[in-house]
Amino acid sequence: MTSPAASGASEAAGTRRPARRFTSTDIALIAVFAALIAAFAMTPPIPVGNVGVPITLQTLVIGLTGLTLGPLRGFLATLLYLVLGLIGLPIFAGFSGGLGVLAGPTAGYLIAFPLFALLAGVVAGWAVKRMTGGRLWATLFIGGLIASFLTTHPLGILGISINAGIPLSAAFVADLPYWPGDVVKNIVAASLALLIHRAFPTILVRR
Repeated sequence: MTSPAASGASEAAGTRRPARRFTSTDIALIAVFAALIAAFAMTPPIPVGNVGVPITLQTLVIGLTGLTLGPLRGFLATLLYLVLGLIGLPIFAGFSGGLGVLAGPTAGYLIAFPLFALLAGVVAGWAVKRMTGGRLWATLFIGGLIASFLTTHPLGILGISINAGIPLSAAFVADLPYWPGDVVKNIVAASLALLIHRAFPTILVRR
């Protein structure tokens, strides 16, 4: 005779949802967005200040990646880009690559990129299910901007301080010129993400 507890456990096991696996579509989207980040990193960097960290468009696409693919796939797409660059492919700004970049002033920013996409993806995953139109755009923009200021800038400042050998206060001042551009890039990323979600309403849904 089966006990009620065993019966309940059996029923719970029977109704438990199977773990979601990555489909070929997931893998393709991860690869496409990793390539897109690399392509935009190839645009001519704009030198700023004297610490050696230029303004590039790759952060725009990293924000777009998280806001479009959601947290997990956005994180993995950006991580794939980072790993390919660290193993030597010249896909970072200025056609650089290899582990040597971790000794440079951009190291903190590079390490922060997957975290930026992850947090932006969390915002998108929550907002797309609940909002449309202007409210959705505003949430994507503000969420992406906050994600950037929680990840990219703090780790970027820390990397500048360590690798350039300057105090954190000086590294913070060196990071300030990137703030206006970050606002603009998140505006563009949110606008593009909104268009993508309108055209492909199920892109955030992993099947």
